[in-house]
Amino acid sequence: MSQAAPPAPSPRLLRKQLVLGVTGSIAAYKAVVLLRTLVQEGAEVSVVMTESATRFVTPLTFEILSGRAVTTDLFAENQGMRHLTLADQADAIVIAPATANILGRLALGLADDVLSTMALAATCPLIVVPAMDGEMWNHPAVQGHVATLRARGVTLLQPEVGRLASGKIGMGRLPDETTILSAIEARLYSRQDWAGQRVLVSAGPTQEAIDPVRYISNRSSGKMGYAVAEAARQRGGDVVLVSGPTALRAPAGIEYVPVTTAEEMAKAVISRFAWSTVAIMAAAVADFRPARPSRHKLKKTGSTWQTMDFEPTEDILETLAKQRANQVVVGFAAETEAVLVHAQEKLVRKGLDMIVANDVAAEGCGFGSDTNAAILVDRTSRVTRFEAMPKRELADRILDAVQALGRMSSGHHPQSPSKTHERTDA
Repeated sequence: MSQAAPPAPSPRLLRKQLVLGVTGSIAAYKAVVLLRTLVQEGAEVSVVMTESATRFVTPLTFEILSGRAVTTDLFAENQGMRHLTLADQADAIVIAPATANILGRLALGLADDVLSTMALAATCPLIVVPAMDGEMWNHPAVQGHVATLRARGVTLLQPEVGRLASGKIGMGRLPDETTILSAIEARLYSRQDWAGQRVLVSAGPTQEAIDPVRYISNRSSGKMGYAVAEAARQRGGDVVLVSGPTALRAPAGIEYVPVTTAEEMAKAVISRFAWSTVAIMAAAVADFRPARPSRHKLKKTGSTWQTMDFEPTEDILETLAKQRANQVVVGFAAETEAVLVHAQEKLVRKGLDMIVANDVAAEGCGFGSDTNAAILVDRTSRVTRFEAMPKRELADRILDAVQALGRMSSGHHPQSPSKTHERTDA
């Protein structure tokens, strides 16, 4: 007697109203496959195409697969104000593929066609999936637009590495529809598993004055700490971000506390620590500062520059670990060699619950990059390795690992990390 077939899984996007924006990339043909996947998952999809996109795939193809008229012209007759009605009705807007051109217009708030105008008018989640040649993706202007959009809360996926239209191998390929579908799900069904948690995050560098003109600092961009703050907020946490000087815009919906020096950061963090349930210290705080900064600009001549005395700054992590009641305290370690060994030593020496360590000398994972790889070591001596991924994605992995520790008392010092349990996540 034959067994009954297992029931089909429920559609993942049942009755969700989506707008699929298609721009003029050679990868536009892949948007056809994406559209079919979204429809199969129960979504009701309206397609908006730029003029250049219609040169790669005809609107009729998308119209047949979606069962809806395709919007291509901001001034088309008999369509009304589609850029407003579609934006108002959508649960999410997905732009795939997204060219360098649309990234720039979205970042700058330009609105000169139906897609960019609709995106500017929308209040729903925006998921942007770039596809372009590798040199274009790596251009500083494009990376600046990417950083701007991510800082605003846009879900901007990382292109994949592979053979490009130019024939070269590099980063720039459109991610597959499974990856895009997962990103849409994550925004539409965002987890609120950090609701009720009060999260204190530090980020960025500090600047220690030599004189009124010069200072000593480091290369930290603050991107990792800002990503952690954004992830905690999106997952329901009440977040305070204490940040040294950066070029980043604070994520919306959090309390932002700007500081400059290590002393200012220590005061801001320590005064708010009792409020928190979790402290994640991603800032690159100066270990030393000039002992006697000059009140006047130092001149090139003279003996002033031959020697300079330094004094240690307060160890914020160690102070928090000693003062905590039931808070979970997470530190970061930027290393250039023996990353795991140094991370384990720092975890124990400072009495942390978890440390996130990364090799800042590794390609694509140093200061200022949008991706990062990390080794997590927790107080149970568990070691978890994460391969390079967007910092926003790594932020969620870090929060998952913190959550796995439980809300137990963190008053015990970590065990010796000489015996570790290790796993690797790609």
